[in-house]
Amino acid sequence: MTDVKQLEHLVPSTMPAPFAAYSHGVVVQAGTDMLFCSGQLGIGPEAHVPEDAAAQAELCFANAKAILEAAGMSFADVVRINAYVTDRAYMRPYMDVRDRLFPQPAPASTLMIVSGFTREEFKVEVEILAARSRV
Repeated sequence: MTDVKQLEHLVPSTMPAPFAAYSHGVVVQAGTDMLFCSGQLGIGPEAHVPEDAAAQAELCFANAKAILEAAGMSFADVVRINAYVTDRAYMRPYMDVRDRLFPQPAPASTLMIVSGFTREEFKVEVEILAARSRV
């Protein structure tokens, strides 16, 4: 279970508000276990890659969730998301999935448009960083 006292979400009033559901920064206190998740692509257990960007985002986060659970964590422990899409048109479908899955206050997040991934059918990739109190 997440100890919310171990994480401080920052949205300073001296700068513009976030453009979407994310925090500008998250402070992780000492004495916290951290999980660095490799980039997860939109591919299912049977190696199926859906055509739809939102469906790929769902699979990216499902894969990340499996890694979190293996570490005894959940989406509530995620402090940062780095996401990549191959077209501006995929930004909104990705963000709709992300915003539905993550509790408030939202983690820090970066979304980039890239020229592609290792296989042409991939449209979305997600990396996460999570932290959990050792107490």
